[in-house]
Amino acid sequence: MQEQQRPLSAAPRVSFVSLGCPKALVDSERIITRLRAEGYELSRTHAGADVVIVNTCGFLDSAKAESLEAIGAALNENGKVIVTGCMGAEPEAITTRFPQVLAITGPQQYESVVDAVHRAAAPAHDPFVDLLPEQGVKLTPRHYAYLKISEGCDNSCSFCIIPHLRGPLVSRPAADVLREAEKLARAGVKELLVISQDTSAYGRDIRYAESMFGDRSVRARFLDLARELGDLGLWVRLHYVYPYPHVDEVMPLMAEGKILPYLDIPFQHAAPNVLKAMKRPANEEKTLARIRAWREACPDLALRSTFIVGFPGETDADFDYLLDWLGEAEIDRAGAFKYEPVAGAPAEALGLPAVPDDVKETRWKRFMEKQQAISARLMKRKIGKRLSVIIDEPGGGPSGARAKGRTKADAPQIDGAAFIASRRPLRVGDIVTAKIERAEAYDVYGAAT
Repeated sequence: MQEQQRPLSAAPRVSFVSLGCPKALVDSERIITRLRAEGYELSRTHAGADVVIVNTCGFLDSAKAESLEAIGAALNENGKVIVTGCMGAEPEAITTRFPQVLAITGPQQYESVVDAVHRAAAPAHDPFVDLLPEQGVKLTPRHYAYLKISEGCDNSCSFCIIPHLRGPLVSRPAADVLREAEKLARAGVKELLVISQDTSAYGRDIRYAESMFGDRSVRARFLDLARELGDLGLWVRLHYVYPYPHVDEVMPLMAEGKILPYLDIPFQHAAPNVLKAMKRPANEEKTLARIRAWREACPDLALRSTFIVGFPGETDADFDYLLDWLGEAEIDRAGAFKYEPVAGAPAEALGLPAVPDDVKETRWKRFMEKQQAISARLMKRKIGKRLSVIIDEPGGGPSGARAKGRTKADAPQIDGAAFIASRRPLRVGDIVTAKIERAEAYDVYGAAT
């Protein structure tokens, strides 16, 4: 049934699709916040919107295929589509298939997206910024939020085209980041997930410049920012951290409980030959020794990481080295991706032999089986402990249902869960102490104390 036409005076409506990583989600939040400030409304369906925005991911061929599928669906259901995001950096890949899209912009080009929306569906009235919540529009649940501290990346990893898509490192002034964090805290956010392309490089491009936050000056430096965020009294979780030597400096903050004892470090591999071909930063460090030192300083530290199997030139010996390293490092949470050729990535010009697809598949399965066994072993150590849990889905009380949450070792969407029984009702955003009674490979079960 065709939707009934709205009066001409009604606010224009926008439907939004956000694909890709949390960094892209923050971009989507910024665009939506601007449009809501100008009086636009969000539509739950493409058919009910005046225009559709698709924020694309263009990192891998599989991600590009998903983006193209989303664009096609939006065109079929609505017809008026604006495309932004990483895939927008290569517009010909979109226009070749969908020449009828209204506009294409690259990542972080918020003004261009808003201008394109104005052309497609003019705002109904002048902006009233005070109609918006102070923290802006968020696409995450109320109790956690992503906090992006920089854009772009200065690394030259051979498998990656992010610097081409998103440009070089551009760090935000520390005071701007902290003011946003304060607004989120006032809005009820309990957990901040700090993200960027290279979080531990924060501030390098602006020479760690100082900026005024309240009555004091704060440096745009990884340690300084982590310390200031820790003073807000929230769960602060660090993602996409490269293992540069100065990362050691945050261990005391974790041990003191200022920030969560959690590091998301994309190691990608362990074999020296593969790391060299990948051109990974900081790969010369004795990583295992540093991990041991981190855990001595902060015994509760949880490490999550991602790895690539089947990179060009990866031998059986290289892969076995990775599995041995994984067992020794005892990474708490790890995922693996089968290498995909990326157009424009330097890896495709290294002249290294491609790993056959069936070999990639076998190695991926072996990796995941190894990691599952490691995780199951580590999870058993949690039985009998009392752990803090943040609640994502309500439960407890008269319903008898277990609430679903996460421990300090678990980030939303990507890690494990904690299922908690409670005599009292547990609400979304509550932080409770639970005694762990049972553990599986990735999840724990317990009761609120």
